[in-house]
Amino acid sequence: MTTLRPKLAVEEQPETLDTAAITALCKAAGDPLRMQVLKVLQQNAYGVLELCQVFDIRQSAMSHHLKILANAGLVATRREGTTIFYRRNPRNGKAELQQLQQTLFTSIDKADLDSALEEHLKQINAERAAASVEFFNRNVSRFEENQDLIASWADYGDSVESFLDSSIEAIGTAIEVGPGYGQFLSKLSASFKQVVALDNSAEMLEQCQSRANQQGLENIEFILGDTTVAQQRGLKADCLSLNMVLHHNPAPAEIIAHCASLLSPQGLLLVTDLCAHDQEWVKESCGDFWLGFEPEELTHWANLAGLVEGNSLYLTQRNGFRIQLRQFSAGSTVN
Repeated sequence: MTTLRPKLAVEEQPETLDTAAITALCKAAGDPLRMQVLKVLQQNAYGVLELCQVFDIRQSAMSHHLKILANAGLVATRREGTTIFYRRNPRNGKAELQQLQQTLFTSIDKADLDSALEEHLKQINAERAAASVEFFNRNVSRFEENQDLIASWADYGDSVESFLDSSIEAIGTAIEVGPGYGQFLSKLSASFKQVVALDNSAEMLEQCQSRANQQGLENIEFILGDTTVAQQRGLKADCLSLNMVLHHNPAPAEIIAHCASLLSPQGLLLVTDLCAHDQEWVKESCGDFWLGFEPEELTHWANLAGLVEGNSLYLTQRNGFRIQLRQFSAGSTVN
């Protein structure tokens, strides 16, 4: 005879939290200087020496603070040549700490940054931008040749134009930041009533305008300046294009934020750029400031700017570089 025994209820064990990790995270973020470092790293990545310049402290001291932040998962590192850049880590490696970390970041971002630190940051970003402009002014005659070493417009341009057609009903105004020699301008000119080409290199803009005139493109306004100039002029765009621009720019997150402010209520930001790679030669040969980007980085910066992620397309070039085509919307939905 078989005796049936009642099935014992198994008591569910509550999820255990890593109290040591929580303590490390709170301790790392609780130091006043490290809080300011996290504030500075909100959008842009900086090297140790740059952060020493911002905070006016010794390299050994700054390295110590950065190590504590990295061990707690609050910052991530990325090597670019001989320099290690630090940025805020949008995702903690421990899932149970993610909500706490985001709460800390949100609170830190609401605090004001010391005015002296802001001035130091402006100086560093201005030095970075000046070096980039100087490179393009000096290499304007070789720009297309240099760019083709990485990704030729002939290889990926059709995909970009098709991506535009599938992304938005082309009406109103389009802005292209950093149009290069204007390969994409002919498509934008044919698709939109008005187009603005914005570039902070006078030599590059002159070359671009000359090519547009040769093609008879009459609805394009050429403006010398960066996205802050567009903001000052009160420009608004139904579509804004960043085509192979961000990896040349010393402050890509800031540019995305500026672009978000230039979009109309249902406007669309189209980003074409390189995926992260390890080809160091592009820095000297092509004036690249960053070795591409992880897709998550662009998404994070776009979200910080209040944009909604849309469709994505990834292309692999014959030379091994990968290109990401991304769309971000100012509205609540993306087609």
